[in-house]
Order: sequence, then structure tokens, then C-alpha cells
Amino acid sequence: MRAKFPYKKKKKRVGRGPGSGHGKTACRGQKGQLSRSGEGHTAGFEGGQSPFIRRIPKRGFTHVFKKQYAVINLSTLGELKEKEISPEKLIERGIVKELGDGLKILGDGELKMAIIVRAHKFSAQAKEKIEKAGGKALLVGRADRPARSGQA
Repeated sequence: MRAKFPYKKKKKRVGRGPGSGHGKTACRGQKGQLSRSGEGHTAGFEGGQSPFIRRIPKRGFTHVFKKQYAVINLSTLGELKEKEISPEKLIERGIVKELGDGLKILGDGELKMAIIVRAHKFSAQAKEKIEKAGGKALLVGRADRPARSGQA
């Protein structure tokens, strides 16, 4: 019986004898690579021709454990006119698009007011300038403890 709706359509059962219409070769044809079990190619296979990925020159290497931080300077933080700054607030305001492995504060620029900055990393100069202005540099994800000196 034929199904009226596509979601009730029966699966085609191939290789179930000559009476089914899909017997013997099971709709795969006579011979060749596509008729065999386990056929198929790996990604990038080009029929025996030297694959593109092997033809192009290679240079350098990729460090698999390298961390990519979203960086922001003190000059940008000073323009925000906020008492407390966190990665969430920066994303909310559209200043940082993606955090990646975290937020790192760099020391370019000056701070006029005391602010509390929460980030994953601070440059030594940024930490020094924040504390000099009377603020705090706190590390996120570590129970908001103060950043150590000389942490890069």
C-alpha cells in the first residue's frame, strides 16, 4: 500500500530478492568503486591526483594551546565613566564582541577616577595604573582576588 504522506513513507528495502525490484545488486549497479561495500573517499581525495592540501606550501606551525584574549586598553575603560567594570558589562555595551579565553586589560592610557576592574588578566602596567588611581584590579574566576604583580 502506498503512503499518502511523506512522514509515513516506508524506507526502501534493497537487496531483498528479485521480487522486490531492488534485489541482486541492490540499486548499486554492476561493478566499480560505488558498488562495493566500504566505498567512499576521505575528505580531500582527488582521484589519485596529488591533493590540494599536499600541493600548497606549508610554513610555521599553530600552537594548539595558545590562548586568545580579548584585549582592551585603560583609555577605553576611562571613557566608560563607570565605577565597576566586568567582562559581562563590556559585552553588553558592545565594546567587546567575543571573550575567547578571557579579557586582558592593557596599560595604554590614563585613568582619572578610581574604578574596580574585573578581568581574566592584567598587564603589569595596567594593574599599576588602576591601583595608582585608587581602584582595584580583580581576577575573574578566582573568587575575585587581587591580581599579582608582574602577571603578563
